[in-house]
Amino acid sequence: MRKTLIACALALALTACDRAATPETGAAGAPAVAASAADIAAESQRLNAWFETKYEEQLKFSPIQLTFQGRKDLYDQVDDMSEQSQRDQVAWAKASVEEMEKTFDYAKLDDEAKFSYDLWKLQYENARDGLAFLQDGYAFDQMNGAQGFWPTFLISFHKVDEEADYTAYIARLKATSRAFDQLLERARASAGQGIRPPKFAYEGVMEQARKVIAGAPFSTGKDSAIWADAQAKADALVKAGKIDAARATALKDEARKALLEQFKPAYDRLIAWSEEELPKAAVNATGVGATHPNGKAYYEYQLRQMTTTGMTADEIHALGLKEVERIKGEMTALKDKVGFKGDLDAFFAFIDSDAQFKYPNTDAGRQAYIDDATAAIDNIKKVLPDYFGLLPKADLVVKRVEPFREQDGAAQHYYPGTPDGSRPGVYYAHLSDMGAMPKPELEVIAYHEGLPGHHMQIAIAQELTGVPKFRTQYGVTAYAEGWGLYSEWLAKEMPGTYKDPYSEFGRLSSEMWRAIRLVVDTGLHAKGWTEQQAVEYFDANSAVPRAAIESEVKRYLIMPGQATAYKIGMIKIQDLRRKAETELGDKFDIKGFHDTVLGGGALPLTLLERRVDQWIAKQKAAKPA
Repeated sequence: MRKTLIACALALALTACDRAATPETGAAGAPAVAASAADIAAESQRLNAWFETKYEEQLKFSPIQLTFQGRKDLYDQVDDMSEQSQRDQVAWAKASVEEMEKTFDYAKLDDEAKFSYDLWKLQYENARDGLAFLQDGYAFDQMNGAQGFWPTFLISFHKVDEEADYTAYIARLKATSRAFDQLLERARASAGQGIRPPKFAYEGVMEQARKVIAGAPFSTGKDSAIWADAQAKADALVKAGKIDAARATALKDEARKALLEQFKPAYDRLIAWSEEELPKAAVNATGVGATHPNGKAYYEYQLRQMTTTGMTADEIHALGLKEVERIKGEMTALKDKVGFKGDLDAFFAFIDSDAQFKYPNTDAGRQAYIDDATAAIDNIKKVLPDYFGLLPKADLVVKRVEPFREQDGAAQHYYPGTPDGSRPGVYYAHLSDMGAMPKPELEVIAYHEGLPGHHMQIAIAQELTGVPKFRTQYGVTAYAEGWGLYSEWLAKEMPGTYKDPYSEFGRLSSEMWRAIRLVVDTGLHAKGWTEQQAVEYFDANSAVPRAAIESEVKRYLIMPGQATAYKIGMIKIQDLRRKAETELGDKFDIKGFHDTVLGGGALPLTLLERRVDQWIAKQKAAKPA
């Protein structure tokens, strides 16, 4: 699951995930006269230069995003998390689109510049349409709340190379108070409309928040993760000869004061608010369609955002049911192949319970998981050039999720590296309960989160040089997660993968997982299913451990629509590949296809199809070598 933008993680993104749209005509006006190649090149270059200027303006809204990109602009600042700030960003985007439409001639742009034009306009339209639902999102929940993100960001992404970086770190510790209060204000506004996440979300927020402020300097015991980091960063400056020991002590004292006077009180207020709201929250929750005043419209909006199609909840639900039955047939065939005596439910139970499929729930077992995931990724690295012309420069590492945000059975996820490759991408695994990390699923998850999945796609996007920078950072859930799921399937074609039939079963289980999501997400948010109904359906149709199922359903409840993007995105990429193979025949080149899909950055599925169609047409027109 991509988590590159704090704004996205906190449901505050300006560049929201895209809905279905096919803006083919650009700015309105009289029919265009055919432009010369020189005119097209000049207008496209002028537009791209304008995008660079505008994107720099846009980035000023998010000091956190600047840090994610490895930059130290506004390093002592934190995003404005208020609702008004989000409205201000949409107003800025509206003005930028109006300026673009007045300044540039769409008919004189090359194909790539037209994509950029369409995306820039589309991101504004999506943000504009989302203004009606600002109070429907949850400012704090067990998946995306600032309570877990904020210390992760400070520890892992705020790098301290100079004394000024440390003073900026202290400033950000102090800013915790303002940022959390702004988010709490938004949460209270939502609660005032009767909009609350389920009880488990409040419980998760409180548990994570208490872990963050457990230990020194907040209480007795060993150093908290954030205090240990503050000390380590100061000590590293001494070791590097940037400051002396006396200055390090003074800086640590300032950090400690900020932790006690701004950081901890902010967490205390969040915990107190969660405790106050807890009795009002649903226990066996249902989806937003039944619980939010405008829940039906909100869910329809979320489906458009997440799938970038016009598919209705009923259509997605029906597709999910069909896919579940298809994958069940493949699972049954594999069960029979390995000689298992019993029906599919018994096979699920066998996979879920037999010790041969489990890592020991020990530190040694956790390290073994990391080692095996790393080995699977290393195998893929060797064969990537046979399938891709574009290759990522940034490295990839596998790590365990930090203790203060680790959850039993929670989904694994990916954090991108920096665009210049100086910080590697990270595949994070939740390893607190190894019973929820079955061996058959290790490979498929590594391929999805790492290579050829999220790391491949996001690193290549960030490293692109032929498109405006905003496109290298653009995020579309159906595209990114569709690529991740397509990568699980693609890996099957690569040497040295899924050699164990149970790993192939793990791949099928992963695909089944995403098919079930189509059924369960729409069931919860459009058909009134309860949390328990969703868990029971999931459990009856998969070999996923119960703890993971329960965690997944909790995720769907607080992120409506997001879970539908994976399978819909995968199916679209598969369909486009089949289309290219059929139309091109001997001219089809797998590397060319993949480079076409990845070489323009993340795109809504409608625009991705347009890009692939253009590539097919060029391949058809090309003369034989």
